[in-house]
Amino acid sequence: MSEEYLVRHCAPTLAGIKTANLFTCPCRNREKLLTFIRRTNAKLVRKGLRILPLRFSDEKALIYVYRPGRLTSDLSDSRAADILQKRGYCTGSCEKCVGQLAKKLRLEGEFPHEIGLFLGYPPEDVCGFLENRTCKCVGCWKVYGDEAAAKKKFAQYKKCTSVYWNQWTRRKDIERLTVAG
Repeated sequence: MSEEYLVRHCAPTLAGIKTANLFTCPCRNREKLLTFIRRTNAKLVRKGLRILPLRFSDEKALIYVYRPGRLTSDLSDSRAADILQKRGYCTGSCEKCVGQLAKKLRLEGEFPHEIGLFLGYPPEDVCGFLENRTCKCVGCWKVYGDEAAAKKKFAQYKKCTSVYWNQWTRRKDIERLTVAG
């Protein structure tokens, strides 16, 4: 993995406009990847960002990049907490919830449907997905609630990724691209 992966897949989180991103990257050398993550976390943790490998499999790693402060706020929403409690999470601690998510990802072959809460998706949309309702539109996620607000966010994330990629190709480093939060 490289910083390029972070810019390509996590620009809205780096910019502080999204709670988290999740992506898969090649991992032929686990220790090398963990060293990269430790070094990058050392640079970015003071800006309110954390990078975690959630799962390793078949020369790949599932990487979670998130803002613990925002995640704590998102998961403390009563609707989000209710969804998580019903799915076996110990709410009240962002770190414990992330740990439980990582455990589920390692033990189960598929993504747990509540993962959207860990990515900053609106609880109403996660609930709609869990209930298998008909969605209003699809973008970064399936929308069951406020379609106009979701489309605005989708456009914001797309624009942010474009701007960040442009800055990255002009040699702006990851530390400077990451907004303190």
